[in-house]
Amino acid sequence: MSFNTTTPVDLYPTTDFSSLNWFEHQWVAWYVTIGNPIIATGLMSFLLHEIVYFGRALPWIIIDAIPYFRKWKLQANKVPTPAEQWECTKLVLFSHFTIELPTIWLFHPLAESIGMSTYQVPFPSLKTMAPQVAFFFFFEDLFHYLAHQMLHWGPLYKHIHKIHHKYSAPFGLAAEYAHPAEVMILGTGTILGPLLYCYFTRDFHIVTMYLWITLRLFQAIDAHSGYDFPWSLQHIVPFWSGAEHHDFHHMAFTNNFSTSFRWWDRIFGTDDKYLQYRARVKAAKASMKDASKEQQDAIEAKLMAEVEAEGIRAEAEAEGSAPKTLKVQ
Repeated sequence: MSFNTTTPVDLYPTTDFSSLNWFEHQWVAWYVTIGNPIIATGLMSFLLHEIVYFGRALPWIIIDAIPYFRKWKLQANKVPTPAEQWECTKLVLFSHFTIELPTIWLFHPLAESIGMSTYQVPFPSLKTMAPQVAFFFFFEDLFHYLAHQMLHWGPLYKHIHKIHHKYSAPFGLAAEYAHPAEVMILGTGTILGPLLYCYFTRDFHIVTMYLWITLRLFQAIDAHSGYDFPWSLQHIVPFWSGAEHHDFHHMAFTNNFSTSFRWWDRIFGTDDKYLQYRARVKAAKASMKDASKEQQDAIEAKLMAEVEAEGIRAEAEAEGSAPKTLKVQ
């Protein structure tokens, strides 16, 4: 294993460096400096994942610490404590280093063997990458919808998925708070789409994979943030899932199994309780339009408590155990 032994001529014998943009020049410099394409790609891939994951979660940690933002928090009475966030971080880091690091490190040799480019330049255009990423979103959402429902089946829920449902009011860091087996199962949907695309087209660059992973992490962390702002994407793109959609799943245990989009839940009717709840909240607020905000919040909190109580009974039934008391978080 050697470092700093590769020269531009070794990896890029026919490349016209004058035609490369700044980003592509840094890409070349990284591979030449490391000297080993396998190590360079594996290290960069893992660093990207860690920087994006914790970098995107950090703003939500700050927002949770500022009372001003409570007005947009979906379950305003359930704010994660620093101790809970640290406990969550420890399990997330454990999964990252024991499950995701080997997976990330092995992904690119496998993908390269079926046609993926890594160190090569120039990069594909946005016009080329956009439909690829759109396919990955579609594929992962369908895969996640099916696998997520499977994880709600008794034994799989009790021994695997239950960990992720520890928090009935999720927060950004908890996006990957899960049993290692769940990380592997649901992570398959994230990497299988690119592998299939690469296998059938033989025309795929790891830069597109990095774009996909970045957007996927943003989606997952935002969906677990617990906040619904007026400018949140679901208010702009109606079929986007977002925190408002996924927060209900954690609160009510059932319904809303998709990740990025709402259409599979709508098509298969696995959003019926969610739609009923939203209709009840809307009707209650309409009937109390002259009431104070505190009174409106109180009725919404009452409806929310009823839904959570139903969810606890459903969770106990899935586990085959007696109903429990309400979860604190």
